[in-house]
Amino acid sequence: MKVKEIMSGPVIRIHDKENVAVAARTLTHYNIGALPVCGSDGKLCGVLTDRDIVTRCMAAGKNPETTAVREIMTGQVLSVEPETDAGVAAHLMGRRQVRRLPVVEAGKVCGMLSLGDLACREESAYDAMDALSDITGNITEY
Repeated sequence: MKVKEIMSGPVIRIHDKENVAVAARTLTHYNIGALPVCGSDGKLCGVLTDRDIVTRCMAAGKNPETTAVREIMTGQVLSVEPETDAGVAAHLMGRRQVRRLPVVEAGKVCGMLSLGDLACREESAYDAMDALSDITGNITEY
């Protein structure tokens, strides 16, 4: 099974120059935990999570109204292409300890793959379980 068959889309994204308060409201409005961050050229340049907002902005004493997303986002982002095998993507997620993975085609985000997307499909449920086990450090017996 390919990533394109199970990824979520369309993708809600944010511009790297937008402020953190707008990002937080966007996460809340769409009830999501991560936003791909795109530059002026529309290409992926980072990911911003709700945890980034708490740890890198709020806990650091920064003002979310005046802090740009690019200042607190995770810049080195693991991504996959739509044609990537779902099992390979799950393995990468576990190894890099990420729960969400941008799906990129020609440098632009075309979807997001989450552990939940993998877990909801019978064909990839074990891959999701393995990835979650790697992320949390738990040993899972089948």
